[in-house]
Amino acid sequence: MFQNLGVQLYTIRDYMKDPEIADVAFAKLAHLGYTEAHTAGCEFDPALFAELLKKHGIRIIGTHYDVNEILNNPEKTMEIHRMWGTKNVGIGGFFRSTVAEIREFIDNYNRAAEIYSREGFRLTYHHHHYEFARVDGYRTMMDLLVDELDPVNTSFVADTCWLSAGGADVCEWLEKLRGRIDILHLKDIKPYYDDNGKVTQTMTEIGNGNIYWDGVLETAEKIGVKHYIVE
Repeated sequence: MFQNLGVQLYTIRDYMKDPEIADVAFAKLAHLGYTEAHTAGCEFDPALFAELLKKHGIRIIGTHYDVNEILNNPEKTMEIHRMWGTKNVGIGGFFRSTVAEIREFIDNYNRAAEIYSREGFRLTYHHHHYEFARVDGYRTMMDLLVDELDPVNTSFVADTCWLSAGGADVCEWLEKLRGRIDILHLKDIKPYYDDNGKVTQTMTEIGNGNIYWDGVLETAEKIGVKHYIVE
């Protein structure tokens, strides 16, 4: 079983806008036992951000970063990620609704990934549920991403909640992405009745929803996931 447990800092986004408040939040995360973090933006000085995490023994293992900076300003992006001590440079998703738009994104991301790979970095893609909508009557955006993103220079940040919300079998997709997932986001999903009496679903804490966690963690261990990130 994995030894290190991480947290997606989007979870505490309201505490990430000011370094003094972030310092207190990082101390609390460390007290709870978190030793790794996946970023979701940074609203103050990146060097101070890294310093505060290091102060509390929390290591950055990957990022959700600005896609325009990744594509158009690779040197600065790599400089900041070196400061943060991670080789995983990523985005939190990229909505496109047509095959042409998706392929344009994939081409741009693959070209950038080749540049980053020369310096030892790997670009990552975190999906949501919309990638599982069909875009040409048969294939989904996720199908295109899996088939056409460079499997060497890019990887996926799989997300248990969004896989389930997209109608995918979580364990099946973890197997399908074997060797292409270094980071796994852990969050649950549950159905509930809204104010109009209609059943909808929402993300929730691990164990408070319907995801089969024993199977998910067993599969993740089997396929070699390196970082387990709670959101």
